[in-house]
Amino acid sequence: MSPEIKGFYDPGSHTISYVLSDPATRKCAIIDPVLDYDPPSGRVSSVSADVLAQYVQEQGLSLQWILETHAHADHMSAAQWLKKTLGGELGIGENIRVVQTHFAPLFGMEPAFQADGSQFDRLFKNNDEIQVGNLVLRILHTPGHTPACLSYLVEDCIFVGDTLFMPDYGTARADFPGGDARQLYRSIRRILDFPPRTRLFMCHDYRPGGREPRWECTVEQQRVLNPWVRDGVTESQFVERRLKRDRELKVPALILPSLQVNIRAGHLPGAADNGISYLKIPLNQLGPSS
Repeated sequence: MSPEIKGFYDPGSHTISYVLSDPATRKCAIIDPVLDYDPPSGRVSSVSADVLAQYVQEQGLSLQWILETHAHADHMSAAQWLKKTLGGELGIGENIRVVQTHFAPLFGMEPAFQADGSQFDRLFKNNDEIQVGNLVLRILHTPGHTPACLSYLVEDCIFVGDTLFMPDYGTARADFPGGDARQLYRSIRRILDFPPRTRLFMCHDYRPGGREPRWECTVEQQRVLNPWVRDGVTESQFVERRLKRDRELKVPALILPSLQVNIRAGHLPGAADNGISYLKIPLNQLGPSS
């Protein structure tokens, strides 16, 4: 039986989270869940994650995996909330250790923090395989946006994370620490080498022109319609354009709160002596003047 895939669009971060389930066993995985954060008040809530949990419970599913495509810079992960609520194991690419090593000093992480990925239940290598019920998921290492980016292949479907966007928007940026435009191009070509009718599922949709959110397309549509990476666009052309565009982009609004939670595998910082948890905002470290 083919996998069942249900996408949930979060308008605040333009993120699509997915519930991937095996109809035969009712086992499921949740991919890229969002924990809501309101910067003015500093309040964290589980509104978006509640929707995912409610769907899992209403469908009679059993959560086996929580899967991250990378350490997101635009939203906090709801992985720990979901583990506490529904169970399951948390997985991410093994190069999360590279991301942790870079950002741990920036945030002055607590001495007990280890940049070894041990906060996650499983670190995936390229071509690893895991199961969701009877479904077999293959791990595709697709770096470029970040060193830890990966995609999940199941039957004729690929969850591509931030590597690609819908054809009318383009691709991920490549200017984050450890990002690399050439790697990104090669990762995208790896995805686009799959058969034309392969279904691709995006992690974000920024709704160009104000259109309705979309998050599924095919390899063929990307190869024909995406002006950034369609057939005929060379690596050098892509890199030149990507670097130029990235110089024009602002730092993501939630990069600082998001990364210090996400490199902890979605754990919030521990409470200080007064019982209050704090997020750190390092000054004058990111952006064009850094």
